[in-house]
Amino acid sequence: MKRLQEYQHLLATDGVEWGLIGPRETERLWERHIDNCLAVTEDPLCLPQGATVLDVGSGAGLPGLVWAIARPDLKVTLVEPLERRVRFLEQAADRLEVPVRVVRARIQDVDLQANRVTARAVAATSTLLPWLAPHVSGGRMVLLKGQRAQQELDAALPWLTRRGWQAEVRVVGDPPRTRVIDVHRDEVG
Repeated sequence: MKRLQEYQHLLATDGVEWGLIGPRETERLWERHIDNCLAVTEDPLCLPQGATVLDVGSGAGLPGLVWAIARPDLKVTLVEPLERRVRFLEQAADRLEVPVRVVRARIQDVDLQANRVTARAVAATSTLLPWLAPHVSGGRMVLLKGQRAQQELDAALPWLTRRGWQAEVRVVGDPPRTRVIDVHRDEVG
């Protein structure tokens, strides 16, 4: 909990200064951003013990850095194309002593694999799926979404069906508080 509070402080100070978090977000960092990400760590289907995770478009570290702090059993790689954000992520991970790998790249340009591939506030689901699917190795895509999750999923159904993926909107956490689009194949756990 202490590291998560330190991370919240880092977002509210350096994150705002670096332009990664809007100044109006500082008062709701915990409930809107950090706790939103934490809810996923409570669901073993989304994040099983010891999972490898690719967080695509990591930005200020939401959700990947939060997951790495809350769940040290996870092996998290943060993929972010923008240099300023990469520098922030590297400094935050170093300062908070969180063992994550930070890769500066667009996901389409790297050959990385994980059994959980995630994105939060990156793009619409129909745009994300073709970018993320090639990086899933024996696992799932876990997309953190807002109230329009079902509409985004409905728009992506033709792509999913053609490629043999299934997906559903789930509300995760205890108590339930975060919507995810859980994308998987039948044979995958």
